[in-house]
Amino acid sequence: MPLLADVLVPPNAEGTRATVLRWCKAVGDPVAQDEPLLELETDKVTVEVAAPVSGTLVEILKQVNAEVNPDEVLARLSLPGESSLAADPAAPPMAPSPARVATATLATTHHSPQALSPVVRRLLQEHSFVAADIVGSGRDGRVTAQDVTRHAAAASDERVPHTAMRRRVAEHMARSMADAPHVTTLFEADLTRVLAHRSRHAADYEARGARLTLTAYFISACARALVTHREVNATFHSDALELHGDVNIGVGTALGNKGLIVPVIHRAQELNLFSVAQQLGRLVEAARAGKLTPEDVRGGTFTLSNHGVGGSLLATPIVINQPQVAILGIGKVERRVCVLDIDGVEAIGVRSMCYLTLTIDHRALDAFQANAFLSSVVGALEQW
Repeated sequence: MPLLADVLVPPNAEGTRATVLRWCKAVGDPVAQDEPLLELETDKVTVEVAAPVSGTLVEILKQVNAEVNPDEVLARLSLPGESSLAADPAAPPMAPSPARVATATLATTHHSPQALSPVVRRLLQEHSFVAADIVGSGRDGRVTAQDVTRHAAAASDERVPHTAMRRRVAEHMARSMADAPHVTTLFEADLTRVLAHRSRHAADYEARGARLTLTAYFISACARALVTHREVNATFHSDALELHGDVNIGVGTALGNKGLIVPVIHRAQELNLFSVAQQLGRLVEAARAGKLTPEDVRGGTFTLSNHGVGGSLLATPIVINQPQVAILGIGKVERRVCVLDIDGVEAIGVRSMCYLTLTIDHRALDAFQANAFLSSVVGALEQW
């Protein structure tokens, strides 16, 4: 008997399920220890699984698109110097099952050119179809002209399979809405001072390796407010509200049609604006290149959704990133006519304004706490 080694799904600290994205090796291929065997995709990152030992890949147990959990067996390797079942010359050839024989016979009998009518052959040629790809409704499974026509109609409606990321996002969003009663409060923020500060410092930040975006200001303002309003930087449990010591702010990052990912800026309360901008730039670039590490997406305690970058003024409710208790929504910045108070005198002016929303888990927070937090965020932005 050959000595075999199992290839396992790596453990995941957050218990996230994964999907087999791609096999780098095929059965019978030799592999070296630590050489990539396959890629797994979660809703957050793509993870390479390496060979635990050197040997030959003799069995694949989880095919592409199969969902897997931590510590499940993905494949088996035959250790060096041992004969593998796949390569044993003494092993008798495996006979095909009766079902496979029947299928092969049916394909030969009813999908061969001789068994197809002239009309069916012409339709197949016109549409560049292969008869074997069409389920026949005729006698003994023979493909008819109507079968080809139906297949052509179905082919015009494209069906795009969900990626593992899209499936996980859908499950996460649905679970959040089912578990937490969502309530949203709306404030308006004057970003005139923030934009003036950005105009003065953007070039210097760029020269030092950090792109100064408006999102960096929102992260910094939220970090200050979360230190004061600790109940917003929390996790809800049935018996208690867990207040976190560190402010770990996730930033929702769209990946086009692939879905949404939330890289995390850890210990944001310790960072100045430059450090925030620098880390944000690195994480967004890594997210869009598919190079985030598991650590980059772990441990978030609060999330920002800057939907305004796509032109949206207001989005509500924004689904909470469970198990967090709140999420900040940021609308598009636009110039608006406003009533200003200048030294106690009312005046009309044009300011750079945006809507900010805070969607809360009403099990954990009430309107008073939500409004107090948003007031602190707006105050920090307007007095920058």
